[in-house]
Amino acid sequence: MKKKVLAALLSAAMVATLLAGCGKKAEEPATAPAETEAPAETPAEEPAEAPEEAAGDFADKKVGVCIYQFSDNFMTLFRTELENYLISLGFVKENITIVDGQNDQATQSDQIDRFIQQGVDVLIINPVNSSSAETITDKVVGANIPLVYINREPDEAEQKRWADNDWNVTYVGCDARQSGTMQGELIADLGLETIDKNGNGKIDYIMIQGDPENIDAQYRTEFSVKALEDAGLEVNELFNQVGNWQQVEAQTLVANALGQFTTDIEVVFCNNDAMALGALQAIDAAGRKVGEDIFLVGVDALSEALEDVIAGTMTGTVFNDHFSQSHNAADAAVNYLTGAGNEHKISCDYVKVTKDNAQEVLDMVK
Repeated sequence: MKKKVLAALLSAAMVATLLAGCGKKAEEPATAPAETEAPAETPAEEPAEAPEEAAGDFADKKVGVCIYQFSDNFMTLFRTELENYLISLGFVKENITIVDGQNDQATQSDQIDRFIQQGVDVLIINPVNSSSAETITDKVVGANIPLVYINREPDEAEQKRWADNDWNVTYVGCDARQSGTMQGELIADLGLETIDKNGNGKIDYIMIQGDPENIDAQYRTEFSVKALEDAGLEVNELFNQVGNWQQVEAQTLVANALGQFTTDIEVVFCNNDAMALGALQAIDAAGRKVGEDIFLVGVDALSEALEDVIAGTMTGTVFNDHFSQSHNAADAAVNYLTGAGNEHKISCDYVKVTKDNAQEVLDMVK
């Protein structure tokens, strides 16, 4: 099954590129559910594995799931796997309500209010704005409903409140600093001689960010460059713009950058694969060749991006493990419902993807 395949990747083929495993770690220094929608993707090829200690009859339990935006490619994979896995744990599909926040915090706040009014047994929330976590937490905890945040991490001060008050609130996700570091390593590993096409002794790069208020975007931006500097490489930022996670926006931004800086651009960093795919379109249109005179990296390991890595038209990506994250989120919900409780932070690892292992990851995610 896919979870076993991932475990094998982590423990064997990828042991040189990341810490194996995924699990719990202690904390570290429109309106409303009428928008429910069936999964946008087909179920996994095999039913997800439910841990024996978690599997049970939750047929009468209602789960509310708030996704910041259904059109996000990664969150589509996440919510589909989450629903499938919840069903494998004994929840009934009709009692799992997943709503689209349409990337609008006011819309999502109304949806959360409606879930509370309906008396759901647990809430799983991918916040539109991480900065809204304090308000969301107070509202949900005040209604005595367990809360699992996913994908977009509330800040440390907010997480400290959960621990200090011993609230039934946790965050499940990967550390975006790791993904940024891996992006930088994908470039640094190529060596200065390979990358420095203009011969100025520096890595001349452009950065296409996601939502600047999102902690993942902030960390990926910061740590991708830090990894280059930690490798002893001198960097030169030519262009840094916000693409809002969107392919079309990124295509326009990169086309503009290529028009302005032409052949001086040696590396294109994108905070996610959707934007990297847009960047690739702009690179192709400008007559540049990834792997020959320019290098391109993203995050998420979307199928199309993995195919580009295999073909050599994308330098690399970072697998944002939606299997482990969605499964851990569901398991955390179960632990609250059974009284077992959770740590206030449950972490997963990213996986660095190059041409060497891209086919293995593609076989798993397809």
